[in-house]
Amino acid sequence: MTATATPVRSGAAGAAIFAGSTSRKYNYFEPRGKRATHYEDVTVDVQPDPERYLIQDWIISFGNGKGAYTKDNTRALSSNWHAFRAPDQEWERTHYQRQAKIENMVQSVINNARKAGAHLVFDKAWQRILQVHLGAWKHAEFGLGTSLMQAQRYGYTQMINNATLTNSSYKMRLAQDITLYLAEIGMDIEGWDDEAGKRAWLEDPIWQGTRHAIEAIMGAEDYLEQYFAINLIFEPMVGELIRSGFFMQAAAANGDFITPPVISAAEADYERNLANTIDLMYLLVNDAEHGSHNRGLFQAWIKKHGDLADKAATALQPIWSQPHSKPVSFADARAVSQERVGRILGELGLSR
Repeated sequence: MTATATPVRSGAAGAAIFAGSTSRKYNYFEPRGKRATHYEDVTVDVQPDPERYLIQDWIISFGNGKGAYTKDNTRALSSNWHAFRAPDQEWERTHYQRQAKIENMVQSVINNARKAGAHLVFDKAWQRILQVHLGAWKHAEFGLGTSLMQAQRYGYTQMINNATLTNSSYKMRLAQDITLYLAEIGMDIEGWDDEAGKRAWLEDPIWQGTRHAIEAIMGAEDYLEQYFAINLIFEPMVGELIRSGFFMQAAAANGDFITPPVISAAEADYERNLANTIDLMYLLVNDAEHGSHNRGLFQAWIKKHGDLADKAATALQPIWSQPHSKPVSFADARAVSQERVGRILGELGLSR
């Protein structure tokens, strides 16, 4: 007769057996590749999970009995939340280094441009566009950053939280960069109005669709819905449309060679954030147990946030007619964004 194993209840070192517990390399998790990367070493299971190693349950719980992190913070389901490892492999040290390099570049561009007086030869109509519309867009970036800052608190693993928080940091940095950029060039331009962007964000009909879309994201109670809506819906349909489809395209044609490098880092930021988001959502839509549920949930999110992003993008159309030089039409820029979101969702087997 075989004796039934007694569950281990001790918290002593070596009391429980787990993956890698007998290894002299001290790997206690399953690496994504053959060997654990530095990112995995400093990220995986930094946030503990009672289902993996905490045999005494959560160390800290809320008054209602829930642990510090719970799976029901999102309606999405996963057989293994810990399978996600961010493709950009970013953690604290690499993130700070990258942000510092970008800030140094942006500040150098602004300082050199001011010394050369480059901003003083901007087309007059373009100066107003920067005051009003780039000044309004910084509020959009801040709103997205705030949403992601809130979302990261509820992610079930450290890998998800890291990807969400670095995403938030990129957005906050860009909002700050735009604010400082406009303030610095404004000191040298007669009649510059630092409050024009804020008024446009709050009152101009052109921006109210964007406000509505972002406030809907901010109001979502599901952290994964916020992450999904920002990177898979709003960014390709509105964010890239205004950044790449307008400012990056129209600036040089109107005598402005400063704005593109100031906001260009945001496009590289988005590529990293997009790769992380697609990787996480791909795991969820292809989950052997919960894939069907997740696909239905994601399609509902696409409908909700896609409709709002459509209205936001349509309302922005008048901006394309305001510069004296119009190197790209709104219709062409919109067509690119529609194709872009279709490709992104197609990678996940989803559609608009």
